[in-house]
Amino acid sequence: MSDLRQRFYIENCPIRGEVVHLEQALHTILAQRDYAEAIKVLLGEMLTATALLASTLKIQGRISLQIQAEGSFKWAMAECNHLGEIRALADYEADPRFDHAQDSSTVLATLVSPVLFINIEPEKGERYQGIVPLDKATLAGCLMQYYDLSAQIPTKIVLASTTQCAGGLLIQLLPRNSEEEQQLIDDDLWPRINLLTETLKADELIELDAQEILYRLYNEEDVRLPEVEQLKFACTCSKARCADALIQIGVNAVKETLDIQNPIQMDCQFCNSHYQFSAEEALGLFGQHLS
Repeated sequence: MSDLRQRFYIENCPIRGEVVHLEQALHTILAQRDYAEAIKVLLGEMLTATALLASTLKIQGRISLQIQAEGSFKWAMAECNHLGEIRALADYEADPRFDHAQDSSTVLATLVSPVLFINIEPEKGERYQGIVPLDKATLAGCLMQYYDLSAQIPTKIVLASTTQCAGGLLIQLLPRNSEEEQQLIDDDLWPRINLLTETLKADELIELDAQEILYRLYNEEDVRLPEVEQLKFACTCSKARCADALIQIGVNAVKETLDIQNPIQMDCQFCNSHYQFSAEEALGLFGQHLS
């Protein structure tokens, strides 16, 4: 049951969906930093959401959600790629409000001028960024508003998380084949599926497996389940990427850094990996050598 994504379809109906469950990967990600419990819950919801949204993209690449704000909460981000690899990170200053918060909604309510960015980065092609105001009580509510206003795809999203595991469900109404089908689904099936989805409790979403969730919700529908997909924690850092970062800042900045720190130490905040560049290695990136 740990770290899975289950796609489902309703037979002969333009409704598709996903169920996501995270456990071991969530443990690994949250163990990288000492987060307040409510921040852990928020990251769990963000990770689940990215895994759900990534499944709707027909690209090779990655999608990330990033919350930015002013004040003690700086930012939080979560990412998922087409391989089902996820990672997340948050940066904030100590604040009693976060220590006393019990859930992600409490954290969101404390943020100053918050904005949610949805970044889609194909391996080939142009990048896309959507900007979503965080003016709803929940992350799920903000994402549904984005789909309604920007993507114009009727979407229902349910998210739940603890500090130990997280779960999410997404359903979408795809384009209909005819006006007759559109009226039938808009007037009956889609409202009914929405009402059924709203009966799902947070503990059910977190604790039950996908098949049990879908049976409890839609047992009167002809639900089809393709093969389940595995999700896992993975980081994209590498020494080669660190070398690219040094090249981007330029040889003069690298020399100044070497005056302060030799060898240059570069640390990944996502996975706590450490990379070192001796003076010879760092200058060699620019075709220079030690005199």
